[in-house]
Amino acid sequence: MKNFFTPMKIPQKQVWLLTASLLFGQTAFSSENLVSEGTAVAITQQNRKTVTGTVTDNFGPVIGASVLVKGTTNGVITDVDGHFTLEVPVGATLVISYVGYEDKTIVYKGEAKLDIKLNEGIQELQEVQIIAYGAQKKVTVTGAMASVNSKELLKTPVSSLSNALTGKMPGLSSIQSTGQPGADDPTIFIRGVGSLSTDLSAPLVLVDGVERSFNQIDPNEVEDITILKDASSTAVFGVRGANGVVLVTTKRGTEGKPRMNFSTSFAVQMPTRLPEFANSYEYATTYVNAQRRDGVAEDQLAFTDEAIEAYRTHSNPLAYPDTDWTDLLIKKAALQTQHNFSISGGSERVRYFASIGVFTQDGLFKSFEDDYDGNFKYTRYNYRMNLDFDLTKTTLMRINLGGRVNNKNQPNYDGSDIGYLFRDIYWAPPMSGAGVVDGKWLWIDSKTHNLPGTPRDALYPYYGKGYNTRNGNTLNFDFQLEQKLDFLTKGLKAHVKASYNNTMNLTKVFTCSYPYYEVVANEDGTNNFRRVGDKSNLSYSESPGKARDWYLEFALNYKRDFDKHHVSALAMYNQSMTYYVSGPSQFASIPRSYIGFVGRVAYDWNNRYMADVNIGYNGSENFAPGNRFGLFPAFSLGWILTEENFMKPLKPVLDYLKIRASYGIVGNDRTSDNSRFLYLPDSYSTGQGSFYFGNTSQILLQGAKESKLGNPYVTWETAAKQNYGIDAYFFGSKLKLNFDYFIEHRKDILITRQVLPTYLAVTLPTANLGKVDNKGFEIALNWRDQINEFGYNIGFNVSYAKNKVVFMDEVNYPYEYMRQTGRPVGQNFGYKYDGFFSEEDVANYENLKGKEGGIPDHGSGYTPLPGDVKYKDLNGDGKIDQNDKAAIGYPIYPLLTGGLNLGFSYKGFDFSMTWAGATKTSRLLKDVYREPFGSTNSRSLLKYQVTDAWTPEKGNSAKAPAITFVNKTNNYLDSDLWLRDASYIRLKNVEIGYNFSEKVLKKLHVGNLRVYATGYNLLTFDKLKIVDPESDANGNIMYPLVMVVNLGLKVGF
Repeated sequence: MKNFFTPMKIPQKQVWLLTASLLFGQTAFSSENLVSEGTAVAITQQNRKTVTGTVTDNFGPVIGASVLVKGTTNGVITDVDGHFTLEVPVGATLVISYVGYEDKTIVYKGEAKLDIKLNEGIQELQEVQIIAYGAQKKVTVTGAMASVNSKELLKTPVSSLSNALTGKMPGLSSIQSTGQPGADDPTIFIRGVGSLSTDLSAPLVLVDGVERSFNQIDPNEVEDITILKDASSTAVFGVRGANGVVLVTTKRGTEGKPRMNFSTSFAVQMPTRLPEFANSYEYATTYVNAQRRDGVAEDQLAFTDEAIEAYRTHSNPLAYPDTDWTDLLIKKAALQTQHNFSISGGSERVRYFASIGVFTQDGLFKSFEDDYDGNFKYTRYNYRMNLDFDLTKTTLMRINLGGRVNNKNQPNYDGSDIGYLFRDIYWAPPMSGAGVVDGKWLWIDSKTHNLPGTPRDALYPYYGKGYNTRNGNTLNFDFQLEQKLDFLTKGLKAHVKASYNNTMNLTKVFTCSYPYYEVVANEDGTNNFRRVGDKSNLSYSESPGKARDWYLEFALNYKRDFDKHHVSALAMYNQSMTYYVSGPSQFASIPRSYIGFVGRVAYDWNNRYMADVNIGYNGSENFAPGNRFGLFPAFSLGWILTEENFMKPLKPVLDYLKIRASYGIVGNDRTSDNSRFLYLPDSYSTGQGSFYFGNTSQILLQGAKESKLGNPYVTWETAAKQNYGIDAYFFGSKLKLNFDYFIEHRKDILITRQVLPTYLAVTLPTANLGKVDNKGFEIALNWRDQINEFGYNIGFNVSYAKNKVVFMDEVNYPYEYMRQTGRPVGQNFGYKYDGFFSEEDVANYENLKGKEGGIPDHGSGYTPLPGDVKYKDLNGDGKIDQNDKAAIGYPIYPLLTGGLNLGFSYKGFDFSMTWAGATKTSRLLKDVYREPFGSTNSRSLLKYQVTDAWTPEKGNSAKAPAITFVNKTNNYLDSDLWLRDASYIRLKNVEIGYNFSEKVLKKLHVGNLRVYATGYNLLTFDKLKIVDPESDANGNIMYPLVMVVNLGLKVGF
């Protein structure tokens, strides 16, 4: 076996390409160009002096600033240290200027030395933008990216940090399908879905440059979250950059006295929307009416008239209960709290940031057990310490220590996935039990109904079965040492970084059993209770889990300015190792590793013309030698037009205009089934089946079987991405516009064959078998202004991303409308609804069935009833069959998303809100949301299925068929009758706050004090109505989504 795992060999000739960038900045420009002097022109001043000076900004020396004697051509450019020397007449006016800064004029009075500080003109252009493996001034950024800062993140009172991003950044969309404490992370996409499944379209997430989950980080620890969207931004990540990258940067200390901050908040969670079910009387009445329509004899009906009357009058609520299970088991509100204390500061040599936080989230579930609390509950303790040490003037050491300790509590569920618990609750009919009364779990007497099977109440899946806790401990550690190498060449730095991540989990399961009591109704209206089973004590078991990985990088950074030429370069080697990887059991003991090389060269001339070249070169365990390494290049260009003379007349209106373009290739080596070592020969699964060996043996022995075939020719999945963008600022930078148009062509998608023979004893190998195109646009428009003490802002963003399957492995269907190829990934398919059978249609069905201009044959043995669903015969063969299924609606993920951000501040008051919206998305109702009484004919009934059902008066305006049992197979097929528009506009978060004045702060001896109220998911406008538009309206019903109302206090010292 050891021969299969060929060591990764690094081709030397490609390495030369990556390191050549180090020579670029040193050889491209001569030192003779470091200073350019203007030619002196004689003027009428008699007293001339030579002056030296330094031009700086808030961050240090300004390199390449122009120092000019006004009205002359006598001037110089500052050198690499911001210094200049110039002969100036006393009394002359000096003009100091640099792109992005306000011009400064001073009258020279004969000083020997001048210290000049420039103020930033357009502040945002001088802000640092986080990019891959570094930072860059926004003015020179040519890639497509978007950021959100800590202040915006803290406005959203949620446990999962990713939920705070919705509506705030163009290009990022999310779907949150559950509000379960500790498990409410949404699915996020950057520029939609680019692969053949949503599972393979998740972006790469890096926290402080290391691959880690960011969902459970305390937002008080975060400085900035940036999403990288195009290839020029993500190509350096090569192997994992195909779906975009999320960069999370945590806070660091700055020089100054200690600054302490404490925040605390208390919130109330409430369900956003719960389905409305029919009560017992409506349930029983609807049931027997459907049976009568189907011709069921009176003595065979599910409910007697006496039982129906008892449900109506509630004369005996224990024997004939009417229980609203969602009302009984789901609370109206639950508590959520968050507290954080942080301290930061430092000296010139040492800077620090430390934070500790606590987050608690109670569940909306009601627990009726006396011996334990089986409710959902989540508690998380976050901690972080970031340290910066200037060991010498040229040596910087950084240490990050962070992590969390968490505890998640939930009931034991009589099933495999706790997510199905709410499905079982929603399945329970209202008359299936009265719940827990006086400490007794009451079951109904089966004689009160004639339903098929044994209807279970909503307590059955979990009540008295115990609970489980999952304790987690996650540690993240980073160490970085950075050394300036100016003695070799100015602007050169080297660093080494090592990171270690470790997670330990311990799941404790406490199990028991409770008895139940059957209610037996007596003729005199009293009840007897028959106990079944005994109560057992809690038993205990536990199972550990663990995850561990490390990351290492070595890098050389080069950054230098030559007059108006600005050059930066990066060369890096990185390696990672992940242990206990999910995937095939035969490889469980083998860690997953990656190695990679990163190269980047960025150049700009006078902050006017920019060009970037990025290269990622990565190796993966999944491919055979020869295919193992992938080269992922990207190129980008930028041009700031407002620096051109021909644009000067527009300056009063147009402050800044940049156009940019990029092209690159990024890759992927992962598969949806987590397969590994895809190139290896066929693998076998041992301990399979039972076999007799020999002619006379009577002993059954286990054997082995082929599990999955290998593919020595499989190679990288790649995505070629184009991006074209415009950034423009107007009216003194009050109005800002960002626009991007992108095109992506993904090919060689890694997938297992989908077209299979009827009998197949093995799993076919992973192959490069798919192509998907994705294109769209993003627009962000923001206005911000200050009028005296009143400041306000308004902004919106819109993102559109539509993909198309160009090629996939699918059956060659006889009709184009049946094919997935040519349609979006995740396209819904079903029959086309063509109204309901009227009484006239039913009478004429046998005569018109299958005839041209008549009614399509809806299947052998089918006899329609008034109110049954009719379908369209798409291929014109006179019958409804699988050849009439077509693409219907949109995918579950939205194609068009947007956000609207509003805010104002006046003196100490401030207000802000974020609206998020999504459209071009559909939900195909399934299970309880579609089929009355469920597949067993003894489950729950939604109210809309009664109120919106067909009647002769409603006709085709009805939203659901007449309820029948004999024709269920016809009426509840996948069709656009059950397709719902899931578009929505939602008040994602709102905040109102007050910052106390300096006068009050001095009296209280605090640095700052703020009180605030925030809300999350408070309002929703949509057409779906039945369930929350973000949730999945299918059989996998999840914990309900929540809205949150939060009150908080922040104080600083």
